[in-house]
Amino acid sequence: MPHLIPSLLATLSLILPIGSALQAAEANTESHGERAPLAPSATDLSRPPPAERSADAASALSRQLPSQEQQLLQAGDESFLALWQAANAAEAHGVVVLVAGDGESADWPKVLGPLRRKLPDGGWHSLSLSLPDPQDAQPLAPEIKLASAATAADEPPADASTPAAEGSAAASDTAPAAPTSQADQPMADPGARHARRIKQRIQAALELARQQQAKHIILLGHGSGGYWSMRYLSEEQPADVRSLLLVDVKPAADASPGLAELQADLKLTTGDFYYKDRQPERNAAARRAQASKRQEHPAYTQVALKALPGNPEVEQEQLYRRLRGWLSRQLQSR
Repeated sequence: MPHLIPSLLATLSLILPIGSALQAAEANTESHGERAPLAPSATDLSRPPPAERSADAASALSRQLPSQEQQLLQAGDESFLALWQAANAAEAHGVVVLVAGDGESADWPKVLGPLRRKLPDGGWHSLSLSLPDPQDAQPLAPEIKLASAATAADEPPADASTPAAEGSAAASDTAPAAPTSQADQPMADPGARHARRIKQRIQAALELARQQQAKHIILLGHGSGGYWSMRYLSEEQPADVRSLLLVDVKPAADASPGLAELQADLKLTTGDFYYKDRQPERNAAARRAQASKRQEHPAYTQVALKALPGNPEVEQEQLYRRLRGWLSRQLQSR
């Protein structure tokens, strides 16, 4: 029994301060006629914008690839990673700028990565870039304010008939509105902002290509990257980009104008590579071929490829050889 006394004394020493604190809180409540808040009345929690998936992929590539392959380019008010490989030749034929599709990185294992590494062996510089995330065009979520439940329950409603409330209402009517930041303002056209970001990226890549004093600059788009390449050439019409390569081109989601409208405006040399094994792609390629005949396109060529899902290395080598042959024919015709 005596050995329990120290334990009881220790327990009482812990309980007594808690009881004193509770009594002080009750006394404060009785003297002021209101309950003291247990927490701050409001807490502002600002949600940080989520990182783009394309930015995460670029960060991973910057850690994996040699630094001499990395080019940090400036597009408007943002920078992005592009991948550069110099031609394995004393004198390069030119630069092929590869534009990835939505959800693809600049070193995507299908088309982008293999081509950017193989083209230098054919005497071409390669410059590969990815697109920004379409989701980033949406406005950011507003700040969330969490109020204490006790404060919200105990706070009396404002009475507009009281002088203080009337003064506050008059002040709110006459005082100028507080300026809002650009992040707080609603975005007028997210689709236009997304298209502008892509245009600025392609422009930055072309500027780097021009700095190499390249004889030929060719734009190559894969998937929806083909759509954005066509759109850039249709809107900007750069005089030094005279060839366009499309690989399994697809329309961009929620983008206007469509592929057919863009194709009607383009007269530059075009190589359209598609996979004939899939019916939707084959039908879409047929419509593009018919459109080129109606507009009497001077240099439009389609190349049908065979998909080899069981042997991706052979499939990518097939694509490279067909592209290299097309590029060689363009050099011979000039």
